[in-house]
Amino acid sequence: MKLAIASGKGGTGKTTLSVALAQVADRPVQLLDCDVEEPNSHLFFEQAATDCEIVTVPVPRIDEQRCQHCGACGEFCAFNALACLPTETVLFEGLCHSCGGCRLVCPHDAISEQQQRIGVIRKARHGKIDLFSGVLDVGLAMSPPLIRALKRHQNDETLILLDCPPGTSCPLSTTIQDADMVLLITEPTPFGLHDLEIAVETVRQLKRPIAVIINRSDLGDNSVTNYCRRERIPVLLQLPYEKRVAVAYSRGEGLLDALPGLETQLEIVLQHAEKLYRESLS
Repeated sequence: MKLAIASGKGGTGKTTLSVALAQVADRPVQLLDCDVEEPNSHLFFEQAATDCEIVTVPVPRIDEQRCQHCGACGEFCAFNALACLPTETVLFEGLCHSCGGCRLVCPHDAISEQQQRIGVIRKARHGKIDLFSGVLDVGLAMSPPLIRALKRHQNDETLILLDCPPGTSCPLSTTIQDADMVLLITEPTPFGLHDLEIAVETVRQLKRPIAVIINRSDLGDNSVTNYCRRERIPVLLQLPYEKRVAVAYSRGEGLLDALPGLETQLEIVLQHAEKLYRESLS
């Protein structure tokens, strides 16, 4: 099963729960940290990465000797990465999605492609957990290609946990588009409910089954539980605020270090998530 752990906003406890779920699983686990702009799952493990893979994407290069500035490439590009001026064709690399279409439509064979580094994938093994962390290079904004490269390491014979990027934009969609189940982490506040509603809409557009975990469940109101009831979204777990978790987190320790008695409840969460996925297939 591919279980994506996501949230409509940052700071809800998504990574903390992703690591804890990996730790309680009763089988080999792949934990993929897809928050490539700020990966932090590795902070909960003592062993450093043992392998590092450089990720590149093809970027167009324009031969000014051949370019006739006809505008075909700029007209084709849906992302406005090419500006065709009377005497120059300008490439905005930050907007390029590396689709290769400009090279194909150029009638003068003036566009080639060059590989450009966008980040790395760090790999480490922690007992039964294989951790893969994508790290986007500083200054780059296009994270989906790195997320896709990271997901190519998925082994369908194991339990796969996807620690998603926060928010509901392209990085999240890229991460969850082939997930079997999406577990949304939220908190019972107006901001939490607002971002949960947007996240639910996004996940439903991709036709993925949804369940919810409410973190710090005793600090807000009942708006999130009422919303989930109206939308028929199962709430698999409610975690009250616990100062020991915050203290442990500040020391680089995980959820189960602070609350070892939570292990059974998290095991049940995994069981329910898999059951909901099976039911969605019927």
